[in-house]
Amino acid sequence: MTVLEDLKLQYKIGGVANRIIFWNVGTFLISILLFYHFKEGYFEFPIWISLSSNPDTIFYFPYTLLTYAFLHSGFWHLFFNMMVLNFSSRLFLTFFTQKQYLGLYILSAIFSGIIFTLSYFVFHSISNLVGASAAVMSILVAATTYQPLMEIRLLLIGNLKLWYITAIILLLDSMQILIENTGGHIAHLAGAFFGFIYIKLLFNGTDLSNIVSSITDFFIIMFQPKKKIPFKRVHINPKKSYSRSTSRIVVKDKSQQQIDEILDKISQSGYDSLTANEKEFLFKAKK
Repeated sequence: MTVLEDLKLQYKIGGVANRIIFWNVGTFLISILLFYHFKEGYFEFPIWISLSSNPDTIFYFPYTLLTYAFLHSGFWHLFFNMMVLNFSSRLFLTFFTQKQYLGLYILSAIFSGIIFTLSYFVFHSISNLVGASAAVMSILVAATTYQPLMEIRLLLIGNLKLWYITAIILLLDSMQILIENTGGHIAHLAGAFFGFIYIKLLFNGTDLSNIVSSITDFFIIMFQPKKKIPFKRVHINPKKSYSRSTSRIVVKDKSQQQIDEILDKISQSGYDSLTANEKEFLFKAKK
């Protein structure tokens, strides 16, 4: 099996988490060809695909509230996000379904994007956001909220409770808000908050992922090819259709009825019990 065939197989059977990782890697490779400045060594994403903190831009490109979550500004940005996403996905999918995973990823990305845009009114600065970090944090915090005491074995460290790991990551994000990439770290924390709220609402019987599931199911049904039922030609015989059905009840004639009565009398009382006339009638009937 070639590498390409193996990747196709992994994409087909790997589930939604693997597919999201494939989408992130795929868009990164495409963005290198389209938006990477090789001489200067950096990406320059246009406002129609990355998320701008300018509310006016969101008005014209509302879909960027989602597309930014599949873009990355560099290899290491992608690498660490996908490593944490893979780790978080395994934890989340231990307890929840594929549809819940996809719904949480998409909704948390949109929610975090909205919070990032609102930060414009606080910091009065325009910047662009790319990266899956907010959605990744949402998946991680959701799994931690559901099973905070789960023990995770880390290389060279040993066993640690899941909430310790998540708390350290959140603390590092919080410490960097005022140092660099302020909007990005705000989006990360917004994603973490959404993951926490998602699980709390789920405990109360409200599954927010049903919003995404309903939309995706609608489009799947719409574009799914309908199975054609083969046409069967039915030949109708008009004469047979309107002909009266003959009765299947057979009426015995009088002679047969008399024979049956004589035979019944023989079976009950023997041949000697018959009268002379009955013996004569039975003898003639046998001829």
